Amino acid sequence: MIKNLISHTKLIIHIHTHTHNRLELTEMESLLCPRKMKRVMMLIVTLTWLRGTCGELLDDQLFEVGKLKMFVDDLPDMPRLHGFNSVHGILKPTSLQIGMFSTKWKFHRDLPATQVFAYGTSRSKATVPGPTIEAVYGVDTYVTWRNHLPTSHILPWDPTISPATAKHGGIPTVVHLHGGIHEPGSDGNADAWFTAGFKETGPKWTKTTLHYENMQQPGNMWYHDHAMGLTRINNLAGMVGAYVLRHHAVESSFRLPTGDEFDRPLIVFDRSFRKDGSIYMNATGNNPSIHPQWQPEYFGDVIIVNGKAWPRLNVRRRKYRFRIINASNARFFKFFFSNGLDFIVVGSDSAYLSKPVVTKWILLSPSEIADVIVDFSISPSRTVVLANDAPYPYPSGDPVNKENSKVMKFIVKTEPEDDTSTIPKRLIDYSAADVSNAVLTRYISMYEYVSDSDEPTHLFVNGLPYDAPVTETPKIGTTEVWEVINLTEDNHPLHIHLGLFTVVEQTELLAAGLEEFKECMTKHNDAVKCKISKYARGKKTAVTAHERGFKNVFKMMPGHVTRILVRFSYIHTNASYPFDATQEPGYIYHCHILDHEDNMMMRPLKVIN
Repeated sequence: MIKNLISHTKLIIHIHTHTHNRLELTEMESLLCPRKMKRVMMLIVTLTWLRGTCGELLDDQLFEVGKLKMFVDDLPDMPRLHGFNSVHGILKPTSLQIGMFSTKWKFHRDLPATQVFAYGTSRSKATVPGPTIEAVYGVDTYVTWRNHLPTSHILPWDPTISPATAKHGGIPTVVHLHGGIHEPGSDGNADAWFTAGFKETGPKWTKTTLHYENMQQPGNMWYHDHAMGLTRINNLAGMVGAYVLRHHAVESSFRLPTGDEFDRPLIVFDRSFRKDGSIYMNATGNNPSIHPQWQPEYFGDVIIVNGKAWPRLNVRRRKYRFRIINASNARFFKFFFSNGLDFIVVGSDSAYLSKPVVTKWILLSPSEIADVIVDFSISPSRTVVLANDAPYPYPSGDPVNKENSKVMKFIVKTEPEDDTSTIPKRLIDYSAADVSNAVLTRYISMYEYVSDSDEPTHLFVNGLPYDAPVTETPKIGTTEVWEVINLTEDNHPLHIHLGLFTVVEQTELLAAGLEEFKECMTKHNDAVKCKISKYARGKKTAVTAHERGFKNVFKMMPGHVTRILVRFSYIHTNASYPFDATQEPGYIYHCHILDHEDNMMMRPLKVIN
């Protein structure tokens, strides 16, 4: 009997370890009687844990990050793809073919080449991050995202958090254009995944070619993988890239820095590596008997910008525009300059501000974007470091260390430079959001659940898993108030697909009686019944000036109620969407800490007429 059990277990562990496929429960039941089945399932959990433990024993194989010299690699400018065709000076729609490839990438001069999953027009041109797609307002972009990935993942994954799983092998992927306003079928729903050659597709997959209408306000977006339960590892493997939507008739008068040299996306994320150059991710979960591999947050000590660890950039004494995207799984960045230079913020997420805002620091949660101007002509020093001092997890985690407190270095030329770019007094005034125009108020509650050892097991929005029936059904063209109640100890960046919102206020929940309120909410998930007005009476935190415009993601402070005004329409025009937003598979909203999102902190969003 033992020999047979070991034989069956070896088969199952082989499948779990070396491919992204696993035997369905019914298949194993057909192999074994109930008593043997129970023993095998226990062995699976035990051996999965042992496998993870053996993986963790390889921690001594981690690359000693202190041996990596900072600021030795030049900052790359990622390849740029036009999301349009120019025919005799007239811009026309275009179709792009962008693949996902398994390839090698050098993150640092002294680090061995790393196996990654990367976007590109071919394997030889695939990069981490992927190419920057430059689109133009009113000109459609069509992209066929093609999965060329192998059957085996390069990172450990957890089968207990309901990940997308192909029955016949392969790595499920789907691309979400973060900040895009487009049809549901092109939104990159987590269940719209597909494997190599579209051999297998998820339950909500609808089409091979995605359509980006580019009819929204000009601004910055980014694309990344969004497959159910695999977003954290697919993004960690390298599948991220920038998307810029320009509106020349509107933006040209601003005279902001332009051109590839002076207008650059900066995609920032953190990673850890083993001595062989491979990406390190934990193989053992914080609750291995519940989740063999999942942990609540991933943090790496190496800070990567545009695919290079702590890069350097030679700059002229003039103004530069940087579109800074935090593409980390869980790390917040509080950026500042070592010599006191200012950020001049012109946009937040996918929209311009009404006027530039000058600030010494910028706090970006995972997936947030800051569009900034930096004037190096007034730099008091020849070198300046872009630094970080955000604790991790944010806001009450560990302080930054020598490695993750540095981001990149700028080396400023001594010669003065002619600079015709300007900082305008005004940017774009969108119609002001007004709470009095909201058609209803929704309460959105965030929960974290723990094991007997007080370790997180999963997170829910409104006390519901992702696959529970939809409860948020806003009407197209309306505005809603969402009162987001964060009952956890973490700051959760809430991202809403399709909708744009402004942050009205942040109110602390009173400490007195807070546990009573949490207990009531956990039991009933009814803010009114649990007398939210009795507890949401604490200190109010003002929204920072550079975050008072329209956003698609925002930081929900722990122990606070954050009121946001969500708009399900364009903000720059009264025109209706040029697509049917009520179609399947609908949209979603979720926490953008990817480890949370993958473990159920996500809910469906169904707009109606």
